[in-house]
Amino acid sequence: MLAPYDLHIHSCLSPCGEEEMTPNNIVGMAQILGLSVFAVADHNTARNLPAVQKLAEEAGLLFIPAMEITTAEEAHILSLFPSVEAALAMGEELYAALPPIRNKPEVFGFQRILDENDRETGQLEKLLINAVSFPIDTVFEKVREYGGVPIPAHIDKSAYSVISSLGVIPPELDVKTVEISPGGVDRGFIPPDGEEYFVITDSDAHDLETMSGHEARALELPELSAEEILKSFGGLE
Repeated sequence: MLAPYDLHIHSCLSPCGEEEMTPNNIVGMAQILGLSVFAVADHNTARNLPAVQKLAEEAGLLFIPAMEITTAEEAHILSLFPSVEAALAMGEELYAALPPIRNKPEVFGFQRILDENDRETGQLEKLLINAVSFPIDTVFEKVREYGGVPIPAHIDKSAYSVISSLGVIPPELDVKTVEISPGGVDRGFIPPDGEEYFVITDSDAHDLETMSGHEARALELPELSAEEILKSFGGLE
């Protein structure tokens, strides 16, 4: 079966995410767009995932818990998890590994935790867009320990990608899947090093306009399940 997807969407918990990116608005837009599967991947936290999961289940959509982790080298890693519980546990480790720098909402934006009714239940104090203290190999190891799949994010970009930060995709990471931005796809970007990776393309939406304007690609799957998706990306071995 073919499953239209978008696996890199930010909620309003990311300081760079617009206030309109609430759990209800994200799930509603996913329905409008006809997505079969989607993921919310906030910076270094999973605290809005429980609300999104509940709404996705009610809407009959497959939801993949995710985060966008910033390694010590300032490389972004899109990380997909088999459960919200696994993502939350990893998120607690990441939050503890962030530097003790408080967010300034007037500069960076609010970091709002919302429930399934889009009601605010709290805010996170540490600035989430900073790099954690874990180097990239540790991030990959920890994500895999939680049953997740680490995916180098937007590797075509000149900042905050594995290639821009390290110059290469280290072979010892055993990367199976990479993400290329829609702009990189349009430019014909090809991953370096002669390696053959499974390539995904997501909106990386921080607002509803970007999410709605993204032309979703489709995954070919034997069945629509989180297990099959993670397996197709090189996980659950």
